[in-house]
Amino acid sequence: MRKSLYISKMHSHILPISIKPPPPPSTMPISSSTQSTAVLMNNINYDGDDLPNSSIESGKKYETKPLIIPWVLSNGNVNGDGVSLASTSSVSYQQRRLRAVSDSDLTDVRAAGRRFFWSSGGRTDEEKASGVKFGGKVFGYVRSGYKWITGFLFLQCYAFLIMPGVLQVAYHYYFSSRIRRDIVFGDQSRNKLDIYLPKSDGKNDRPKPVIAFITGGAWVIGYKAWGSLLGRHLSGTDAIVACIDYRNYPKATISEMVDDASRGISFVCNNIAEYGGDPNRIYLMGQSAGAHIAACALVEQAIKESNGIQTTWSIAQIKAYFGLSGGYNMFNLAEHLHTRGPYKALFMRILGGEESLSKYSPEIVVQDPNNQSAVALLPPVILFHGTEDYSIPADCSKTFVESLQRVGVKAELKLYEGKTHTDVFVQDPMRGDDKLFDDLVAIIHAGDEEALARQARAPPRRRLVPEFMLKLAGKISPF
Repeated sequence: MRKSLYISKMHSHILPISIKPPPPPSTMPISSSTQSTAVLMNNINYDGDDLPNSSIESGKKYETKPLIIPWVLSNGNVNGDGVSLASTSSVSYQQRRLRAVSDSDLTDVRAAGRRFFWSSGGRTDEEKASGVKFGGKVFGYVRSGYKWITGFLFLQCYAFLIMPGVLQVAYHYYFSSRIRRDIVFGDQSRNKLDIYLPKSDGKNDRPKPVIAFITGGAWVIGYKAWGSLLGRHLSGTDAIVACIDYRNYPKATISEMVDDASRGISFVCNNIAEYGGDPNRIYLMGQSAGAHIAACALVEQAIKESNGIQTTWSIAQIKAYFGLSGGYNMFNLAEHLHTRGPYKALFMRILGGEESLSKYSPEIVVQDPNNQSAVALLPPVILFHGTEDYSIPADCSKTFVESLQRVGVKAELKLYEGKTHTDVFVQDPMRGDDKLFDDLVAIIHAGDEEALARQARAPPRRRLVPEFMLKLAGKISPF
């Protein structure tokens, strides 16, 4: 009896295969062609997609690998499904062989991955350097995040401890009839200022001295309302305080901040008479980052005037410059701030690039021989600084004063022993014992015996926060 086996899925034609009945197993010889073909099959390295299977459904594979057909046809032993037992055995062996090789390769890949991440053996110097650099970056990001998080937590605790004083000052800021808020001086979003007016008794209507004040805030969180405590105290001594706002980073870089400050100073110089101020007795003052911005605006104005550039205000209207806890050499300050924030990369972006380091360093600009005529126009400079200020060290004010004195500018430095960055501007005014306040009053009312006599008769300033809370706030202050 003859049987016929057909290879499935043959699209071009059907190939009939004739197979003889099998002889007894014990006497069935294995032909030399079968042996040679089996050896050939076991030495062919098939890809995974071309691996032959024992199922008849893989006929399409046989079509693409015609070497399988003579091997099957040459074998006289066929199982009940019409597939050679020798073929099934050989294919099964080939699958086991390939699986063993694949498992071995996978093991090698996994071992190589472990060696790459946990051992330096077998890695090139370039790979080692890349790994160290990557690790350094990761550590830097973790360290940076940790410092920002802890700094934020300390800031929250600091704000909570001084909150009794903040609430009283905020109430006065929003409800006092002697404060003119949000006076527009320019076309930018933050071009506004607040004016703190003295109490009028109807007896002394003479024009009042004016302090144009620019607040601090690390060039990032500056806001005119931060000067409300200073404005509240000084306006009670028959003086006017104008707190000038400016755009912060990232909406602006240093150049835009200085432009905003200059516009605000111009408004004060040209319009303060309408509020009872003396346009010829204006004192420019800044605190922390505001001290730097104000100094830059002052020096830039002097350079413009010395070059004959027409401006909207005159540096001759500024009686003196007061700098509180400021930094005036950006090269030195960038290195210092990098150790405690903001980091140097961020500081460079705030400045607008490394080329701005010298341009916006008043200490360097005044020493440039090309600016000698501009330096001669500068008003007297008085700097105030706490000796325990670790946000901006007192040496920043000391070196600036020395540079000014070398080029002929009248300059002096007042140091407050044991005071930190916030003691002079926040904690001491909330204590009602403010040495800075006394020094400012003595300067702006110098020669005015009547004003000094009134100040001497004034009642002591009221404490706003209990002493133990102020001491604790000073210890945890992130500034």
